[in-house]
Amino acid sequence: MSDYDPFQDNMNGLTLQEAKPKLKKPPLYKVILLNDDFTPMDFVIEILMNFFAMPQDKATQVMLQIHTQGVGVCGTYSKDVAETKVYLVNDYSRAHQHPLLCTMEEA
Repeated sequence: MSDYDPFQDNMNGLTLQEAKPKLKKPPLYKVILLNDDFTPMDFVIEILMNFFAMPQDKATQVMLQIHTQGVGVCGTYSKDVAETKVYLVNDYSRAHQHPLLCTMEEA
């Protein structure tokens, strides 16, 4: 017969410490509008106000950045929210016959 007893501590004084999972926040994504030569500036401001809840003065600033620099950040969101906003803006733009392109990239 062996000396092993399953109901007795046979760890010889060793204790176990449970490993805590290392959690990290999910990545955020920037939603971006790209400049084109056909979409009216007023339509871009409308998009920024309606889909990104920007006040008119902030929407005008972002629109001018898009116009002069070719790209502008509309906001930073979780992946699902960013994907939804990209889809909604692109769909709305096409429904109004504008080539405005909305994309996203990891922040």
